[in-house]
Amino acid sequence: MSAAPHRHVIAVMILIPVVAALALWAFAWPAARTAPRDLPIGVAGPAAAADQLEQRFEQHEGAFDVHRYEDEAAARTAIEDRVVYGAVVAGPGGPELLIATGASPVVAQLLQQSVAAQAPAGTETKGTDLVPLPSGDPRGSALTASVLPLALAGVAAGALVTLLGLRGARAAAALVGAAVLVGITATAIAHSWLGAFDGNWWAEAGALSLTVAALGMSVAGLAALLGTPGIGLGALLMVLIGNPSSGASSAPELLPGPLGTLGQWLPPGAGATLLRSVTYFDGNGAATSLLTLSLWAALGLTAVLVAGRRRVPATAEPAARPSPAPVA
Repeated sequence: MSAAPHRHVIAVMILIPVVAALALWAFAWPAARTAPRDLPIGVAGPAAAADQLEQRFEQHEGAFDVHRYEDEAAARTAIEDRVVYGAVVAGPGGPELLIATGASPVVAQLLQQSVAAQAPAGTETKGTDLVPLPSGDPRGSALTASVLPLALAGVAAGALVTLLGLRGARAAAALVGAAVLVGITATAIAHSWLGAFDGNWWAEAGALSLTVAALGMSVAGLAALLGTPGIGLGALLMVLIGNPSSGASSAPELLPGPLGTLGQWLPPGAGATLLRSVTYFDGNGAATSLLTLSLWAALGLTAVLVAGRRRVPATAEPAARPSPAPVA
């Protein structure tokens, strides 16, 4: 009896637990180790009072990256430009906390708790939300929930283009068309129907389309270079690593180790940051994520087009048929 079936049984028994353990590590580890790590925040006000506020934050070693600003106006500008997540302004009536739940509801809550804990007993800290979330999605759940569907859509687009045998310009047209339609459809659902987004409609559609294009073209490019295994590698990179490291549900600075930085180099994380910028901040802070997505899309598309040219066989000219012999 052939030993192949037995090897297949053993392979399934070993491979599935390994995949499950890897997925659990990828998704559960960041969630269980969420904490501020060099989280950029601002401090503003008179020098003496601002120094005291800064010292309180620096007591949490490695947790906060404190930026000093001259006054409240400068701190507000830094928050709206996505330089810092929030700021504490020292004033005669006590400290005032400026937050932006649009940047991260989790960070906004963390700052509120931290400032309240540092305030002297009996002191009330005033708070102002400079970038609130829309009433249709007061917790920001729609943007967080959009990361995984976008990743799956991009991987599916790259996989289908490969499995259907599309090459060159046809593959590029399919990937671009699918990305644009996904972006328009997702914006119609999240913005027009649910009211979860309140930015410029076409900017949101463009951000979603570029994210799906970067994902799909990256997977198709890997498949063009490596064959069918490239689909699995792309899915592993974009879904199993890119999704939990995106920081969409919290913030990149709350993820453990280098995971937050790595996530912003991958399309899911860069796409979430770009979407947050165009949806809540009028495009402020979008440059790096826009460049990251464009590079992924360009590299993937280049691989698809180059591989498509190499696989097109050269057409030989048909041989001339011999003329029939004259009839005697």
